[in-house]
Amino acid sequence: MSHVPSRVLVTGAAGRLGGAVLRDLAAHGTSVIGLDRTDPGTADTFFTGSAGDVDLVARAVAGADAVIHLAAIPDPTLGTPAEVFVGNVAATFVVLDQAARAGVSRAVIASSLSITGLPFAPRPAAPDYVPIDEAMPLQVADPYALSKQADEATARMVARRDGMGVVALRFPKLGTPGFLADYAREYREEPGAGAHEVWSYLDLRDAAVACRLGLTAPVTGVHPLYLAAPETLSPYPTGELLARYLPDVPRRAPLPGRAVPIDTSAAAALLGFTPRHLFDITPAELGAP
Repeated sequence: MSHVPSRVLVTGAAGRLGGAVLRDLAAHGTSVIGLDRTDPGTADTFFTGSAGDVDLVARAVAGADAVIHLAAIPDPTLGTPAEVFVGNVAATFVVLDQAARAGVSRAVIASSLSITGLPFAPRPAAPDYVPIDEAMPLQVADPYALSKQADEATARMVARRDGMGVVALRFPKLGTPGFLADYAREYREEPGAGAHEVWSYLDLRDAAVACRLGLTAPVTGVHPLYLAAPETLSPYPTGELLARYLPDVPRRAPLPGRAVPIDTSAAAALLGFTPRHLFDITPAELGAP
């Protein structure tokens, strides 16, 4: 698959990332089937309800060429542990299973940096090394991270069973420039506040592009990929942040300046993805933590 599919089902279409994906696909001439609990009014066709509803998803995916599955409870504090884990995993299973039954051969699913177990860790945790990459062992200890681990396992099952190609995008903190500015201010005033996410981020517009590229890259099987802007949201040098807040974490590669301590080379190689919308930190904000 080297061209943008003509008709794509997007679950979680009313969310922040869903809205950005709908706009990006529309700009590339793709007809969008949206599915979410509320209708944002921007999809060509819309189905209202849960991505875990088998009958609803079966109707929504009929005629789709590909699927971008974004629907999820995005934080373990936004529901009970059972609601977060069971709801997320059920939705991913239903969407991928029904898509396969409808003959869809390509899907993109929203995974997360949280799959590392670090962002929502109930106890202090640190990566095994930096830059973080897809080979690093996971330290799952919360229901949201566990749901993402199960989502990727579901993708592998469908890939083996049905031959579907699935790209699992392990997103960091996503947002508009205004949203990201709040965190940049926090990380300037309290540098350690971003350590659990290694100060990483990605603009929603770039995240939407990655979703589209995941539909067109020539892939087979399942490909989990970390994504991030090339620099952190912190105004301080990455090496100094690591020395202060993650002092025992081995460094496997140089991290000059504000380089993000996540290896995104796999996404660049497979998708041809390069973030374009970088958060601007003024020279006056640069300094030592």
